[in-house]
Amino acid sequence: MKELIAYCGLDCETCEARIATVNRDEALREKVARHWSELNHVTITPDMIHCVGCRVDGVKTPYCASLCPIRQCALAKKVETCGACADKDTCEKLAMITKNNPDAFRNLEK
Repeated sequence: MKELIAYCGLDCETCEARIATVNRDEALREKVARHWSELNHVTITPDMIHCVGCRVDGVKTPYCASLCPIRQCALAKKVETCGACADKDTCEKLAMITKNNPDAFRNLEK
């Protein structure tokens, strides 16, 4: 499994938060913070947009680091990704991502 595929199957390599972090792109960091604030109806500040990827060592956004129920579950089960979990087809947590993103589910099946 590609290291930059998140536990849920999203491709961290294409995530704007990761791109902003890796490239030290403050304008993109601000854009992502505004966009995510609107999507989630919470205040997300540019200083929260620091992440190198869900499954790699290094900095994570506050949500990814400690709030994401999918990541927390995968860490507790000690699976490489949700693709290795017997419950992936019926998991409500995982469905929060995969129902709107079929590419994420396909990434887990590889």
